[in-house]
Amino acid sequence: MKMTDRGERHFGFVEWFALGEHERAETALTDMLAAGARYLRTNLSWAEYVMPGGPEWFDWLLPTLAKRIDLLPCVHFTPPSLSRTGRPSGAPRVLKDYADFIDHILTRYGRYFSHVELWNEPNNLVDWDWRTDHDFLLFCEMVGGAAYWASRRGWKPVLAGPNPFDAHWLKLMGERGVLNVVAAVGLHGFPGTWESETGTWEGWEARLAQTRRVLGDYNDKAQIWITETGYSTWRNDEVEQVGRFLAAVNAPADRMYWYGWRDMAPDMPVRDGLWSDPRDYHLGLSTANNRQKLLARLLCAGGLDGAHKLLELAAPSLRQASDPIVVVGGGGFIGCNLADSYLDDGKDVIVLDNLSREGVDENLCWLVERHGDRVHPAIADIRDLHSIEPVLSDAKAVFHLAAQTAVTTSLVQPVDDFETNARGTINVLEATRKAGRNAPVVFASTNKVYGGLDKLELAELDDRYVPIDETVRRWGLDETQKLDFCTPYGCSKGAADQYVLDYARSYRIPSSGLRMSCIYGPRQFGTEDQGWVAHFLLCALRDEAISIYGNGKQVRDILHVSDAVAAYRAVMDSIDRTKGKAFNLGGGAENAVSLELMLGDIERLVGRPVKTTQGPWRAGDQLYFVSDTRALHSAVGWRAKVNWHAGVRDLCNWLMQNRVPVTRQARRASA
Repeated sequence: MKMTDRGERHFGFVEWFALGEHERAETALTDMLAAGARYLRTNLSWAEYVMPGGPEWFDWLLPTLAKRIDLLPCVHFTPPSLSRTGRPSGAPRVLKDYADFIDHILTRYGRYFSHVELWNEPNNLVDWDWRTDHDFLLFCEMVGGAAYWASRRGWKPVLAGPNPFDAHWLKLMGERGVLNVVAAVGLHGFPGTWESETGTWEGWEARLAQTRRVLGDYNDKAQIWITETGYSTWRNDEVEQVGRFLAAVNAPADRMYWYGWRDMAPDMPVRDGLWSDPRDYHLGLSTANNRQKLLARLLCAGGLDGAHKLLELAAPSLRQASDPIVVVGGGGFIGCNLADSYLDDGKDVIVLDNLSREGVDENLCWLVERHGDRVHPAIADIRDLHSIEPVLSDAKAVFHLAAQTAVTTSLVQPVDDFETNARGTINVLEATRKAGRNAPVVFASTNKVYGGLDKLELAELDDRYVPIDETVRRWGLDETQKLDFCTPYGCSKGAADQYVLDYARSYRIPSSGLRMSCIYGPRQFGTEDQGWVAHFLLCALRDEAISIYGNGKQVRDILHVSDAVAAYRAVMDSIDRTKGKAFNLGGGAENAVSLELMLGDIERLVGRPVKTTQGPWRAGDQLYFVSDTRALHSAVGWRAKVNWHAGVRDLCNWLMQNRVPVTRQARRASA
């Protein structure tokens, strides 16, 4: 594998583009380059080329890609009209037609690449129907002739990688003279996805060594490329994908291509009845809706070094945790602040997180830098019960803050929302119960369990809504408010809320919940969908427009994260009094603020008017929610201490120091 001057290994991606996917090709290429890719392997389908619009498509695709990246076209799939079986996987009736097509491709596009790959996975029925070519005589004649002609014309042919790997098949290629006329041999392998370490997978070094022995007999000058490898995150184990990627990058091959950049869309049509395995749909570094997974974020932010550092961080600690406190979702905003408070007290804390959200890996690194080996990272997903059971087996106390947090996301992906928020919570409760230590559980619930509050009578003022009811106006909404789940997010969190309370009754697990309003503060990486106070500040500091949905008069009682941490700890410390109960948690009436009021305060902080755009009301958006926290105060003596003006200034200062470059004017304004 080629190396940079600094010794960093190069890598590439495999990404197939269908006819007419102009926008996806350009977007994927930009994203892959941002991740550090040097190579791209993509399909040049003979069958698609002869279709209407085919030449025009490849006339656009190949030069567009090749201008920015080292391109390897994989030329395969017979036009059905020329196929012996009538299918793209069949051998052409006239074998020389393939070599003629290669010749045409080299003439038309050859200036865009130095290597050309001849076919794909020839021992796999999807790509080559070996049932009509049991001894591979047809394949060898077809590919051997094409490789010979390509090399005579000055290009370097690459032999398609067999999948599954088969050293005997490679030896057959040598005996038939194919290996003599290729410049590189491709290998495919998907350890941990389709190939098991206890069965078919013996490791990259062993596989490469077998290939090198075969080439030693027939063509010892040929390179060995890993032309396709990957790891499916269908079990939501994104850290494992990082490890598999680094193992392939570090393998002693001459090149490595990772499959692929983006997951297949859930509605991708099944081809020949062979795409029915859920693993097929989750091989990308980003999801089908283009959310970057952990590996993509690491590569884009810190390259291979960043991925290596994260993997080292995720390695099991050599030091045994002593009566650990487990913070589930401990890489998140509230979770890492809560973990930090216990670590400051000298406690051992297990931080359980799947690191799937942007910024959580940074928070975990921050905890480790501050507290060293008293932080015990456990990289697992709460949707996988078996992976979290060992983590919770010795827990002294459990805080459950992991969640899918955005209403908007839940509306697009309700099943994923349910799996994380409802099933994930059941898994945390069950793992805690099975551990048999009677560890208390404090759960992060939400005010969304009360629904849209459509029946709450409100008066509309110039800059906010206020309740008609004097008691609600003075104190806010208490826990007697009727539960009314709406939106998939409200349903999933509401179900989790009720399970937490029932486990205290049915199983005597000392469990409690906090129905939170809007929490803000340092280490919050706000987005438009979640963490709106930080998001507003980030947009203002970057001089970007803030999207306002509705009229901006919506009111929330915002609470600084230091006060939220104090509340969680107080509930845990008084679990004998709080178990089986849920409490509203927010800043209360004294910290109630509308979006309009917040915008005015932010303008004062940054020293300039903020830009805004207007959008329609969003589903489930409450016009008014202020927490009545008297029940929590009565139970544990907790009160909010940080005034919202001072708290927002604190967050603004943290964001300026840690997230965005700002002008001196903005710095002076925040002082």
